[in-house]
Amino acid sequence: MSATVAEILIDTLCQLGVRQIFGVVGDALNPLTDAIRRDKRIEWIGVRHEEGAALAAAGQAKLTGRLAVCCGTTGPGANHLVAGLYEARKDHAPVLAISGGVPAARRGTDYLQENAPELLFRDVACYSQIVTSAEQAPAVIHQAIAQAYAQRGVAHLNLPADIIGARASGDVPSLQTLRARPELSPAAETIQAAADLINAAGSIAIFAGQGCRGAIDEVLALASKLQAPVMHTFRAKDMVAYDHPHWIGGVGLIGGAPGTDALHAAELVLMLGSDYPYSEFLPTRSQVIQIDERGFVLGRRAPVTLGITGSVAPAVRQLLQQVEGKTDSGFLQQANADRERWNAKLDDAAQVKRHHKKIKPQTLARRLSDLADPAAAFVVDTGVVTLWCGNWIRQRGGQRILASFNNAAVGTSLGQANGIQALERERQVVVAVGDGGFTMLLGEFMTSVEHRLPVKVVVFNNREWGLVHLEMEEAGMPAFSGSEFPNPDFAAFARACGGHGYTVRTPDELDQGLQELLAAPGPAVLDVFIDPDELPVMPHIKMEQIWRFGLAKVRESLIAMRGA
Repeated sequence: MSATVAEILIDTLCQLGVRQIFGVVGDALNPLTDAIRRDKRIEWIGVRHEEGAALAAAGQAKLTGRLAVCCGTTGPGANHLVAGLYEARKDHAPVLAISGGVPAARRGTDYLQENAPELLFRDVACYSQIVTSAEQAPAVIHQAIAQAYAQRGVAHLNLPADIIGARASGDVPSLQTLRARPELSPAAETIQAAADLINAAGSIAIFAGQGCRGAIDEVLALASKLQAPVMHTFRAKDMVAYDHPHWIGGVGLIGGAPGTDALHAAELVLMLGSDYPYSEFLPTRSQVIQIDERGFVLGRRAPVTLGITGSVAPAVRQLLQQVEGKTDSGFLQQANADRERWNAKLDDAAQVKRHHKKIKPQTLARRLSDLADPAAAFVVDTGVVTLWCGNWIRQRGGQRILASFNNAAVGTSLGQANGIQALERERQVVVAVGDGGFTMLLGEFMTSVEHRLPVKVVVFNNREWGLVHLEMEEAGMPAFSGSEFPNPDFAAFARACGGHGYTVRTPDELDQGLQELLAAPGPAVLDVFIDPDELPVMPHIKMEQIWRFGLAKVRESLIAMRGA
């Protein structure tokens, strides 16, 4: 007996392990939502904005590496998906986006809500197709999911209203082929060449990126054999507990001086599974061996001596068999001594100083880190809050840290957290977000409440676009009034939505506020009034930058005096 396109799609997704679909209902999607209702194996999670649906799917896919699904109906519904889908595109996560479409007979007549989905999704999706017949649907569904997995990105299907409810005669073929991309083993001769370079080098540093996830035990074994410190990107920060003797820390602004110094001081750097974009923090005089399964990224951020196309796990396993162990631990010991001094500096900045009347944002990030569950998932928004959390969260082995890593979009954290919390309802999921980012998609807290997703939101409330303010001052300009704004009472908002809401204004209240938030039985918001004038600790800040910050502060004071 034939099934509708909607029924075939839902059955396929069920067989592939999809547990939720995020979206906003609409007439073009009625056959799909009705198929979900009747099937009962997939949970429909209705969000308050389609961007929130795309973010929720992206959060799930980034956490697990498995396919996640979101929906938007005709025209504006699909349009709203696009911004959120860039999270999956830029962070290489498999997401299937489904949009409704106008009936085929109406296309090309400027019909109500008609758009051109093939153009709209061209940049964000690695595959995009308008399904023009029910018979075509099974093969196209297969191709879309295959592309999402193979290219680790967004696949988009536009299903017109007259197609999605129509009957097709066949099922989606070859389901066993729809799975995550397998590891790629590098060529043996390139591994031998890498081993020769490593054996000849005196000091070695390892720079670990997202490509090391799932291979971190092998990477640490190699580090131990080579007496090598391991630095990491922000996205790789949570792979190892912060106090591991080889895990020296991050590089760049979301990192520290010890990691940057070790990368530049090493004779040879092993760059594993990373396409780190900030070239100014990468070594220029060291030999570099870069290993990545994406051959096109080799050598594009820093000059490399040897580029190897392959996945990190099989490459490192081969290297472990071929490299000679090193006995001189002096370079590693120096990196650890530098790290201890840097960590002491961070610890001092994060102390709750009772004589201060203002809450320091680094104190908030550190106390949140210390009080959270050992298996908590932190979802960090974009902005100056990224610097506070990236540098002051001390991750433990079972915790995860997610963010808008490569898209760097403000306001994405709550949507992603909803997706993660829906997948793991017993896990503690904590959002760290600025007040500007929280207000961008404020309605998604109602998604949390409606679907009983116990997300915990910590608002770093500085009453301004903090990073924009910082960037203006770094350029020597006084902060423009457009970077500051009033806010609602976020705790009162949370309570009005049916969640829990708390407010903290002084250092003495901080720990109690955090404990009440984390213990709340459902979705909750903690509104923390932080010191907006606090500057982050930056590695190797230049004298001209200090001068520009000082000049900006003088100009701001003069403007304030004139205004008075």
